Amino acid sequence: MAIKKQNYNLVFMGTPDFAAEILSNLLTNKWNVKAVFCQPDKKVGRKQKIVFSPTKKEAIKHNIPVHQPETLKDKIVIEEIKSLKPDLIVVAAYGQIIPKETLEIQKYGSINVHASLLPKYRGASPIQAVILEGEKETGITAMLMDEKMDHGPILAQKKIKIYNNETGESLHDRLAKLGAKVLSETLSKWFEGKIKPKLQNHSQATYTKILKREDGKIDWKKSQEEIERQIRAFWPWPSSWTIWDKRRLKIIRAKVGTKKIEKKYKPGRVFLTQNKGLAVACGKKYLIIEKLQLEGKKKMSAKEFLRGYSKIVGAILK
Repeated sequence: MAIKKQNYNLVFMGTPDFAAEILSNLLTNKWNVKAVFCQPDKKVGRKQKIVFSPTKKEAIKHNIPVHQPETLKDKIVIEEIKSLKPDLIVVAAYGQIIPKETLEIQKYGSINVHASLLPKYRGASPIQAVILEGEKETGITAMLMDEKMDHGPILAQKKIKIYNNETGESLHDRLAKLGAKVLSETLSKWFEGKIKPKLQNHSQATYTKILKREDGKIDWKKSQEEIERQIRAFWPWPSSWTIWDKRRLKIIRAKVGTKKIEKKYKPGRVFLTQNKGLAVACGKKYLIIEKLQLEGKKKMSAKEFLRGYSKIVGAILK
């Protein structure tokens, strides 16, 4: 006999698009989400306009109360969560540490939806990291939370293949949808007592970091394969960029060059291939640039870019 979803009170904690996709799925499937917690609103752009997070927008659309505390460690916030009488907390890309006292409030614990096959790639940027490392597969882990980051026992996992042309954006979107599906399946089984948590092998744990804009700067001394993976992994953010003519130049799409190039072409040197393609020498071989964007200008194909900025040929990108 199927459980009655309305009999279980859920509190949802998450902030970006990844979390919003999972929240949307919970609501579509009629789970009883009592409240949503997300990071405080941010001011963006020159006008410092306040922008709501994707999760907040989703919650407002469904008339669900939204809480945006600076920290969950505040006693007032803890009491606020207790007053909601949650049976379970769902966490997806929230961006804050959840204190032990909060984790122990609810009868069925707290479930985190993480975008990697734990224990590998714990932390803030697992989607980008698997592309950077050249992994062939990744997936979603639903885990029971404890006090440590991505450390608790596993409730469910689902694998997917990483495509050869995968970007951080495309893999994010696929994993968000998969995460929503895995969570939906896991919740019912967990409430019914049909899942036995499986401890992680912590000796196999690897970690990822919070990405910053500076992480996108290209080191042309790296091999062409490493740089090509970085370009895909870091799209759309923090993006991969270099400096030309004292301006930031984003490399949006590129492919690995396979032919030999002259030894005089040092890493960062821009040249034209035999087919008049825009190329940059790397620590090993070269990259053929297909799409790029100069600071303050629109995105362009390499062919378009060369028509307006032919002087880039022969330059050394920094």
